[in-house]
This record gives sequence, structure tokens and C-alpha cells, in this order.
Amino acid sequence: MKVLVFGGSGKMGSVVAWDLAKNYQVEEVGIVGITGRQENTLKKIKKWINSNKIVLHAIDVNNRQETMKLMEKYDVGAIALPNRKCSYKVVDMAIDTGLNTVDILEEYHRKPDKYEVEGLEIPSGMTLNEYGESLHQKAVKNGVTFIDGMGFAPGLTNITLGEGIRKMDQADSAIARCGGIPAKEFAYKHPLKYMITWTFEHVLREYMVKVDVVKDGKIVEAKAMDDLEEFRFNQLGRDEELTCAITPGMPSFLYTRPQLKECTEKTIRWPGHWEGVKMLKECGMLESTPVNFKNMKISPREFLSFVITPRLKPLEGETDVCVMWNTVTGVKNGQKIRIDYYMWEGADLENGISAMGRVTAFPEAIATVMLGKGEITKKGIVAPEDAIEGKIYEKYFEELKRRKINILEVSKKM
Repeated sequence: MKVLVFGGSGKMGSVVAWDLAKNYQVEEVGIVGITGRQENTLKKIKKWINSNKIVLHAIDVNNRQETMKLMEKYDVGAIALPNRKCSYKVVDMAIDTGLNTVDILEEYHRKPDKYEVEGLEIPSGMTLNEYGESLHQKAVKNGVTFIDGMGFAPGLTNITLGEGIRKMDQADSAIARCGGIPAKEFAYKHPLKYMITWTFEHVLREYMVKVDVVKDGKIVEAKAMDDLEEFRFNQLGRDEELTCAITPGMPSFLYTRPQLKECTEKTIRWPGHWEGVKMLKECGMLESTPVNFKNMKISPREFLSFVITPRLKPLEGETDVCVMWNTVTGVKNGQKIRIDYYMWEGADLENGISAMGRVTAFPEAIATVMLGKGEITKKGIVAPEDAIEGKIYEKYFEELKRRKINILEVSKKM
């Protein structure tokens, strides 16, 4: 099997390539950056992975002809690109080429997010939803599978909640709580008790955009950071006070699981984080629209990111943690029950992989191999909760355990 990784020079894409290179079923891993100017970065990634399976491709993904010609040489693709503009371009080319592909972007491409679309180019005369649906229909026609949002969140959140819903006779609510945070001993050394483990511009975007959620059986808009919740995580040998609030995530659930009366995702942080972000938001520092400043225009959010990013980067020896607590409630055999899914995962110090890299990149790599082997057969734009089910779910979780990612399922009557 030959796998082509787009965004392989980034934090997540490089780990996807690392994992694939260690898989005996994969004979070649092609790595593409974003532009042809990333050749030196790609060489560093190849040296770190240290495998003769790695083949570097210093092309520009904006060059349609060159990119599609490269796609024809591979059996399956994995996308870990930093923004919607790049992601959709590659998805469109993959569908036209006939390349089955997996993406980690926190977007449901069949129903694209309508706020801050990051330069996404829509064909003339189409709405966002019409464009997303056209991609789906073209994929179905071409016999292509595109698995959408297959990382941590969306990804593991969708898969676990999807399994919980299938175990119910009637599912009423599905709530995901998940997030990447500094290990506790390092949290107080950084502003907002936060540490950058993936693209920070995405994090700031998620704190600002309006979010579609399900309330009382209807899809409604909520503001990011609404519905602040304090909770105690006391599973898997941990006992910690944490907080979470609404952010974008699991967007496919609104459409793939319409029976739900309540559905939302919340991002987990250490106590105090949300209060700090709220203050920045109220001061206008998270606004993306440029303002006049000393005869120049500058985006407050872009300036904030520039100033604060160095203070949020992990210092030598500092590590992160990824936490998940998902809850499904409903009825089984006439009895109200709830199923909770818990995860608490740290970094891989031996190989220099962050916790976020492990729980985001490994799920994509696993799904990519399954897709390449023909184990996932649904066509079109396929959400994680529909791609990973039944025997595939069992095998998928065996693969997670092989990578020392453990998710605890707890069922109880209400």
C-alpha cells in the first residue's frame, strides 16, 4: 500500500507519516508540504522518521495538474493541512483523481462551517452547502470514499459517541468533552494555563465563531465559550478539577444523528483558562477584522497570536495531556441509561510525540490503512461515526490499544 500524506511537514501530518512508516502493510509514504518551499522542513521530518519508506514531494498543492498527477501514483491519501482553503482544494482533486482519502480537519465538508472560512474558494453561483453536497455527490459518482474529521475531535469523539448511540434503543443526548492541556505541573508556567500543541490560529478561531448545537431537538446557534461547566475527572487513576465550554466540533452529528434531542461539544481546559480568554474577547483582542493603528491596519487576533505564541510554546521537558469525557444518554430495554467514555493520555517522551499528536494523528493513520485495505467501503463524504462501526469499531480500538491509547467505557442505569 502506498500512502500520500498532505501537510506532512506539520505537527500532526508528520506524526501521521511516522505511524504509517512503522506499519508493515504500508510500503511507501509520500510526504507533501503546503508549498514547494518547504523542502528543508520535509528533509528534517524524513530524518526524524528515519525510514526508507519515506518519499518527499516538494510540490505546491495549489498546482492542480502537478498534484493530481502525483495522486495517481498512490493508493490512499491522508490530509493534515492547516486551513480550509488548502483542505478543500486537495479534497476536490482527490475526488476527481479517484483517490480515497482521510482528513483531520474539524469541518464537516458536506455542510461547511459558515463563519471564518479561511479563504475557502467556492465555485461561482454555489452556496457553501451546495458546494459541500456537490463534493459528496461527485465522490459517490466516482466511487470515492472521503472520511471527514478523523482525528481527536472530531474523530475519537464521534466514534465513541456513535458507538454509544448504537447501543441504545433510543438515544436522547450526546455530549463530547475533550481538549489538549499542559500537564498539570507545567500549566501555571504559561499564560491562560495553556500550551500550544496544534495550530494556535485555529484555537483562537474556535473561541470566536458561533456554533450549531442541538437543543430540545432543534439545531440552534450558540456562542463559543457558552455553557461553562466545571467537573471532576476521576477515572483512569486520575482525580482532577477541570472546566469546559462550547466550541465547534463534531459538526457531522447534527446531520448523521438527527434523532438526538441534545448534542454539543465542549473543549476541556484547566480552571481559570476560560475566564482569561473571556476577558481578551471582551477587550476585542480576538476579533479578526483589521483595525486602524498608527497609519496601518492590523488584526487584533493576529497581533495577539504573534505576541502570545512564544509564551505558550512548551519549554524543554514540558509535556501535554489530552482528556476526553463523552456522555450518551437514552433508553435500553425500557430503562434509562448513560454510557460514558473516558480518556487521559500523555505524550510519548521516547519518540518526541505530543499527546495531541498521538490522539489526533494515530486515529487518522489507522483509518487511512483501513481505507487503503478496503475495509471501509461507504462512498462519498463519510463521517467518523459512520465509517467506524461494528467489527471495524472493534478492530479500530485494538489498533488504538497497540499505540497505548486507552478509552474506558462505563455504562450505568439512571
